[in-house]
Order: sequence, then structure tokens, then C-alpha cells
Amino acid sequence: MSSGSKRWWALGLIALAQFMVIMDTSIIGVALPRIQAELGFSPENLSWVFNAYVVAFGGLLLLGGRLSDLLGARRMFAAGWLVLLVGSAVAGLADGVAVELAARAVQGAGAALIAPSALTLLMMLFGGEPRELTRALALYGAAAPAGGTAGVFLGGVITEYISWPWVFYINIPIAALAVLATPALMPAGGTRRGSLDVLGAVTVTVGLGAAVYGIVRAPEVGWAAGQTWLVLAAAVVALAAFVAIQASRREPLMRLSIFGAGNLAAANVAQLLLGGAWIPMWFFLNLYLQQVLGFSAFPSGAALLPMTILIMLGMIALAPRAIARFGPKPMVVTGLAVLAVGLGWLALVRPDGTFTVDVLPASLVAALGMSLAFIPSLGTAISSARPEEGGLASGIVNTSYQIGSALGLAAMTAVASAAGADQLGDLPALTDGYSAAFLAAGITAATGAVIAGITLRRTRRQPVADAETVTVG
Repeated sequence: MSSGSKRWWALGLIALAQFMVIMDTSIIGVALPRIQAELGFSPENLSWVFNAYVVAFGGLLLLGGRLSDLLGARRMFAAGWLVLLVGSAVAGLADGVAVELAARAVQGAGAALIAPSALTLLMMLFGGEPRELTRALALYGAAAPAGGTAGVFLGGVITEYISWPWVFYINIPIAALAVLATPALMPAGGTRRGSLDVLGAVTVTVGLGAAVYGIVRAPEVGWAAGQTWLVLAAAVVALAAFVAIQASRREPLMRLSIFGAGNLAAANVAQLLLGGAWIPMWFFLNLYLQQVLGFSAFPSGAALLPMTILIMLGMIALAPRAIARFGPKPMVVTGLAVLAVGLGWLALVRPDGTFTVDVLPASLVAALGMSLAFIPSLGTAISSARPEEGGLASGIVNTSYQIGSALGLAAMTAVASAAGADQLGDLPALTDGYSAAFLAAGITAATGAVIAGITLRRTRRQPVADAETVTVG
């Protein structure tokens, strides 16, 4: 195998990694009703099948990025696949709520090792050639939202024709193949001396987890309840402790001054709000298809396939050309605005609606917005950091997207429940709840467009142009 073709095979494995870690956030969507029935989840706690993965993923991403910088990206990439394999096996075998949620958290921990190391390996392979790097980032970027939407489709096929545990078992052969292929395809990179900020990793994970838990539980126990405010206060204290720890450590998990680098902070805010709008959309759209329109698992997954196709086309064919012509800032702002329009359109869903009228056109508009905003915000965040902090930068941007997803879903779940989505069997009430969630997600995307318009500094250069000198590893 020539060195040139080897690089593109390696990119294929990196893209597969991104596809898989994001797919694992969505593949359970169609299976949720059956998981709920067989394992005994309450309606209020069902979203934790998603959130247990995302909170562990997002909370540990900074640690994963730091480990990638210190111990080597290739080593952490392989280790992450092994952890994901174990978590997937346990999740499929789970016979109760506690085991299922614990296994989902283990899956998230594996993903937290895979995601930043994958992005670091991509920069090592293509960072010396900006044009190829843009192309590689386009393929990598397309794998994320495509994985999220394709997961819904695959989850439908598996749930309908096999059984729900296979939405987890599907990871096992793929993870085994990735572990075997990594030594042959990935560059070895190097290691660096340094210490691990374990306390920082613990406090940020606890803080983010408590914030999500408090928001999810609030509709059930009440927003004015002491329990709600106690949990949210604990979240604030833990996150404040994390910031204080980072400010005082010589080798922190996350160097706070990194946010002063270029557009890194602004791009991460865009990624956070993008995740906060996009993930709740597919979560509630899937529930609308099944619980209101009466779709079974397979048709529900197939109904979202047009979104997957449009996202892949947009990411690979449209977004790189648009970024080269207009620059990253206009594309981030435009993409978030278009996503907001699509979500606002979805908020018009009806109890007696149809797929072709209520779902298809609005979901395609939302998918177009996602495909325009994702790559430029991702590329801007990565290229803003110092080369030797590539793992940290990729960990931060992945954290922003995943925590935005978790907090966005928690908030939209609270909104939907307050508007009637907890009244199973009552189609008008369910529709009102889902409509409210779509509208709130649309407001989130619109807010992201406004903030990006104000905070991102405009440049005609491609967001990864500075990567010409990157040798992360």
C-alpha cells in the first residue's frame, strides 16, 4: 500500500470513528420505546439512555484530549475502541435500568478517548497540506451529523427486524476491526511529559452531569423544589471548582487562556448551540413519527434517511466550496439561521399530520442548515489553537458539541413535558409538547446565529489554512 493511499485509508477509519461515536448517541432513538417497556424506564428518565452516554462523553473529552497529547493519539485511539466494545456488550446484555445506564456511560468514556485522538490523527496525516486538510475535514465533518441521522435509520432496521440489544452489539465487530487496523494505518506520533489533572476531570464531569440531571428532573419534581435548586447549585459549585483548579494548576486539564486564541471561544459557542438545537430535533422528531403519526421502528428510521443524504452531500460537496468563497463566519451564521428556520417549520406539526407535509420539507431545511454550519465552526475551533495543543482543542470542541447536545435535550425535554409530551396516548397533547421542543430548539439555533454574527471575526481564509504547519502528536 502506497503512503498516499494509506493516508486515505486511515482517513476512512478516522471518519468511521466519528461516525460511530455520534451514531451511538442516536441509534438508540428508535429503540427507546422498546427499551422503556422491557427495562422499566419511566417517561421522565428515558432520556438518560441518551444522556448517560453524552454526559460521560462530553465530561471526559477534555481528559481524552489531554491523554492523546501526553500518551500518543494512536494509543488512545485504540484504547477508546476497546472501552467502547466492552460498554456495548454490557449495554446489549443489560436486564435493568441501572446496568443499562452504567453501560451507556462506559460507551461514552470510550468515545471520549476516540474522538479527540481521531481528530489529532487527522491533523497529523493532512495538516501539512491545507487543500487536502480541507477535504479531509469535510469527510470527517460529514461523518458526524450523518452518523447521528443514519443511526436513527439503522436503529429502525435493527429494532424492527432483529431486536433492540443489537443497536449496541453492532459496535462490537466494528470496534474489533478498528483495533486491529489502527497499528497498520495510523502514524505513531509522539508522547510528551506531563501530569494528568484527574481532579479537574472529575469536577467537570460531576458539574456537567449534575446540570443535566437537575434540568431533566425539574419537570417531575418542580422547578421551585428544593431538590432542583440543590442539584443545580451543586453543578455550579463543581464547575466553579473546575475553573479554579484549572487556573491554579501548572499543567491543567484545560489551559483557560486557550480561549483567548483567535476565534476558538466563539467557534466553540457555535458548536455548543448547534448541538443544543440539532440533537433535540432528531430525538423529538423520532418520537413524533412513532407516537403521533404511528410509524413503526423501520419506517420511522427510513423517514429520516433523506436528511442523512442531504447532510452528506452538503458537507462534502457544498460546504467546502462555500467556505472557500465566503469564509467561515458567513457560513456559520447562515447555517445556524437556516437550521432555525427548519426547526420553526417543524414546530407547526399537527396531531393528524403527514410525513410529506409536516416532516419532510422542514427536516430537509434543518439538515441543510446543519451541513453549512458544522464544518466551518469545527475547522475554526481546531485551527485557533497552538499545534502542540491539538488534542486539547479537539477535546474542547467535541465537548462543546456533546454538552450542548445533552443540555439542549435536557432543556427541550423539560419544555416538551411542560407543554404536554408526558401525556402518552393523548395525540394533541403529545404534539403540543413536541412542537414546543422544536420551537425552543429553533430559538437556540437562532441565538447561535446572532452570537456567531457578533463574536466570530470574519476572514476570507479557509478556517484550516493555518494548519499548514501543524504536526500534532
